[in-house]
Amino acid sequence: MTEQEKITAIVKALDSKKAEDIRVIKITDLTIIADYFVIAGGTSTTHTKALSDETEFKLGELGVKPDHIEGVDGASWIAMDFGDIIVHVFCSPSTGVDTRAQYSLEKLWSDGEVIDISGMLC
Repeated sequence: MTEQEKITAIVKALDSKKAEDIRVIKITDLTIIADYFVIAGGTSTTHTKALSDETEFKLGELGVKPDHIEGVDGASWIAMDFGDIIVHVFCSPSTGVDTRAQYSLEKLWSDGEVIDISGMLC
């Protein structure tokens, strides 16, 4: 499965469960930790867990398993490592826990290439 196919599956899984503000950033030329970050928001810790579960389930159907998942217990920031793609699911500011703004991955990785996902959305 290509990176593009995985990214499309991840974006579709997140979008199908109403993730907020989905972003894909290509970081290939900036680091060796991954080629892409996918960043999305959930409206509650329950929602972030559901987004993570759906992403893991949909990719699992395609034969792709995460190497590691962190943050499921607290669910204010869940990181899913698919090797070349790392998915970050944060609680949104409406929950009173704005981990996305606190860690500001979009700003930290602003030298990366933002990928247009409009054609991937459901």
